[in-house]
Amino acid sequence: MKRLISLIALSTALSAPVLGQEAPPTGDTPPPAPTEVPAGGVSSTARQIYTPADFARYAPKNANDMLNQVPGFSVRDNENLRGLGQATGNVLFNGERPSNKGDDMFTQLSRIPAGNVERIEIVDGATLDIPGLSGQVANIVYRAAAFSGQFSWKPEFRAHYTDPLFTRADVSVRGRSGDIEYEAALNNNESARSGAGGPTLISDGAGNIIERRRDVWNTHYDTPKLSGRITWDPAGDTVANFGGHYQRKYDRYYEDGVRTGPGLPDRTRTVYENADSWNYEVSGDYQLGVGPGKLKLIGLRRFSHEPYVQEIVTKPVGGIAIGDRFAQTGDLGETIGRGEYQWKMFGGDWQLSGEAAFNTLDNVAAIAVLDPSGVFVDQPFAGGTGGVSEDRYEGLLSFGRKLTDKLNFQIIAGAEHSTITQTGMNGLTRSFFRPKGSISLAWTPTADFDVSVKLRRRVLQLSFYDFLARAFLNDGNQNESNNDLRPQQDWTYEAEINKKFGAWGSTKVVLIYRDVEDRVDVVPVGANGEAVGNIAKAKAGAIDWTSTINMDPAGIKSMKFETRVLLQKSSLRDPFTGEKRQWSGFTDTVVELGVRHDIPSSDIAWGASANYGHYQPNYRRNQIDKTWEGPWFAAVYVEHKNVMGLTVRAQLANAVNARSKRDRTVYTGVRGESPIAFVEERNRLIGPIFAFSVRGKF
Repeated sequence: MKRLISLIALSTALSAPVLGQEAPPTGDTPPPAPTEVPAGGVSSTARQIYTPADFARYAPKNANDMLNQVPGFSVRDNENLRGLGQATGNVLFNGERPSNKGDDMFTQLSRIPAGNVERIEIVDGATLDIPGLSGQVANIVYRAAAFSGQFSWKPEFRAHYTDPLFTRADVSVRGRSGDIEYEAALNNNESARSGAGGPTLISDGAGNIIERRRDVWNTHYDTPKLSGRITWDPAGDTVANFGGHYQRKYDRYYEDGVRTGPGLPDRTRTVYENADSWNYEVSGDYQLGVGPGKLKLIGLRRFSHEPYVQEIVTKPVGGIAIGDRFAQTGDLGETIGRGEYQWKMFGGDWQLSGEAAFNTLDNVAAIAVLDPSGVFVDQPFAGGTGGVSEDRYEGLLSFGRKLTDKLNFQIIAGAEHSTITQTGMNGLTRSFFRPKGSISLAWTPTADFDVSVKLRRRVLQLSFYDFLARAFLNDGNQNESNNDLRPQQDWTYEAEINKKFGAWGSTKVVLIYRDVEDRVDVVPVGANGEAVGNIAKAKAGAIDWTSTINMDPAGIKSMKFETRVLLQKSSLRDPFTGEKRQWSGFTDTVVELGVRHDIPSSDIAWGASANYGHYQPNYRRNQIDKTWEGPWFAAVYVEHKNVMGLTVRAQLANAVNARSKRDRTVYTGVRGESPIAFVEERNRLIGPIFAFSVRGKF
């Protein structure tokens, strides 16, 4: 395992807030309660308005802090679809969706100081004039005035196996001069130091232990990113944005182990991985009035240089070391040009959009074997070297309008044409034409109840690395190259139901069903090989239920509970055995519980959270492999919201001793028709995690 991952790994379309995030309440004022006002745009449906005064009890530092405290709202980041496309997230900034791809919603929200936020509007996406939106959408209305800045530092210490983390921090500034607004940020919030250690037992098919292992691993991971953005917003319809970032990634993995077994010499084993890389992105958009509507032109260029090396060396006591090395260097590029023209006609909002996107990968890969002299000697590995490119053109027309005072609809129709070219071994060029679009309805019968439904046709983005051969030395696996790989497509049916209970809080239920074509998974290649490929048909469904419960009406001031239950099920026909099973690595159950209490008439808050997740194993030709951490992660924290103007938190994470586990069954041939070669059972200690944070503004 490369780094200590979060327990909660969600499906592509679902995203939820981390319970107990840093958004400190202050005082004993009631929880945020929206003001219902008529919405603009295509509907007069009431939208909820939250002002800065509604969040005063939380002493927020930025817009992310504020949005985390909106009852029943969960930030949904943009999906991993192709190009820029139409909106798939649920956050807008001054009524517009961002035109970059390098920053997630949480990062962009955290760069807006709380003092710049004028209000937060919650409205159903289908009532807006932005195609693709549905369900609850947050519009952050803000304006930078004078120069201001904010910062945070979040060190972390673990009791076992890892080095202290001192580099997780960020600083950002924002200001305005006339019609020009600017921001700059340096961010390393994804920094991590992870690790675990403990025993692994290897048994034969009869259950006899044939090997004992004890391994310790740790990682060093830092991703410093320097970014900036300039907005020109004069009077009228003209708005221009220009921004970009440059990022370095330092990603190292170290593992040391000892292996013993009957009839075998004791052996030491080391694993080293280095995935240091760099990337940049430049993007801009320009909007102006043209004729009866508005024209928006968007451009984006991003590039990533991604070297990777993995070395594994095993040495018997008193013997000669043996080992293997896999190395590759990939250069990924993406260039996008997009145009959108909006106008009003027939009582509704229209948009005609066109997009051209050009994606490339150039990759060089090599396998090497350690010879007795201690030198790695290259071996043939032609399938790992080559290039992949895709030229894609998309056109869409959308229309949305109010049907009644309480019902709105939006329809999008169009198509894309793409040409995928693979060079290197077995090079191939293919072209595809795919229809795309959606239809959505939003019904708001009362101010405290709304329902939205949506049907859409999606085409997902491929990883170009999956076209090429790849070795996984740590597990003895290898993917062959596959020039017939196709993007996953699906028909997605979605419904979102929101109900508010006044001062008590709110609840939300999301229902999703996907009818999938060309599901991407590991499939047979040749007589005995395997590669990333496509499964013709698959399906999946989900129920995602979240609730916010405020205890103020019960007499417990400034306390709230957050709950989430996610239940998912999937199905496909296994390409090796022909049997029905769930998707590889699919998350089928998630439970999240959180409580926060801001002690009245004080600057002290405390909270706790617990997360549970259950996952399906990953399937390959000759093995079933389930790697996870848990079963429960829990954390408790205490926070002071005014230490010389700073917000300071201390937290104990992994309080109930979640562990790093693995259950892997390897067969001598195709699973299901071959005997078991061995069974691997791993149970490693993670240990308690002590985290601190200091956050402030200037």
